[in-house]
Amino acid sequence: QVQLVESGGGLVQPGGSLRLSCAASGFTLDDYTIGWFRQVPGKEREGVSCISNSERDTYYADSVRGRFAISRDNAKNTVYLQMNSLKPEDTAVYYCAIDWAGEPPCILFPNEYDHWGQGTQVTVSS
Repeated sequence: QVQLVESGGGLVQPGGSLRLSCAASGFTLDDYTIGWFRQVPGKEREGVSCISNSERDTYYADSVRGRFAISRDNAKNTVYLQMNSLKPEDTAVYYCAIDWAGEPPCILFPNEYDHWGQGTQVTVSS
């Protein structure tokens, strides 16, 4: 059974850091494009970052470029999102998702992604 489980969210002060994890089961994560998205109630889901399959292409939304970093640990079948210099506007529920048919370069259109995790809440507040 294909499953994605996000973890690592929480409450952090502005300027702080968090590392989100997206643990996969039922498939080999390295074979596919994985994206991170976020959503605030009442707003559309926003693409944050993606990493393509074995070619390791990555992409970041302008709002997070230079502050966030996406990476894979194939031994753990997990993708990470390291988030630094967090701002209150980064507050959202963060989701990871699989694009089964994705090829490099990866893209951040939610409709291209086929399977989603349950999300993890990130709150940036003093």
